[in-house]
Amino acid sequence: MFLALNRFFNSQVYWAILLLVGLGFEATALYFQYGLEYGPCPLCIHTRIGVLAFILVAMMALLGGSMAWWRLAHLVNVVVFGWLSERAYMLLGTERGFVFLECGVDPGLPAWLPLDKWLPFMFEVKESCGYTPKLWFDVSMAEALMLVFPLLVVVSLVGLAFSFVRPKSW
Repeated sequence: MFLALNRFFNSQVYWAILLLVGLGFEATALYFQYGLEYGPCPLCIHTRIGVLAFILVAMMALLGGSMAWWRLAHLVNVVVFGWLSERAYMLLGTERGFVFLECGVDPGLPAWLPLDKWLPFMFEVKESCGYTPKLWFDVSMAEALMLVFPLLVVVSLVGLAFSFVRPKSW
């Protein structure tokens, strides 16, 4: 089992799965925006940017293919998924009322990275924060993200740990 996990976390299959997960997240966000007409809020845009970050990390890990590169990619993903967990907490807190944000329609992006101007179909804010749509079983998108992103932090930490383990023949 330990050897199989080591091989999995140190393989291109792992990075391909992460790439597909990220693309699935972005496709879902766009479906909710354009198919179901739920406009994104600033926190939603931040989430999309974080997901784009881990898509890019997965792509670079697939292209890099070396152990040192994968270690760096695992470490970057721990940080990205940690930030996404914080964004999901803020989104859930705003939705449930235990976090109070002044959340207008400004995405809060730096002047040197105006993604909302470069790719408005993906990163332009349409609504202020307050609620997220329901998914399945009466679970809101904020609740689902609050489960998924911390789980991905743990997965990335495990992957990082396995990137330092050299199996002999367990």
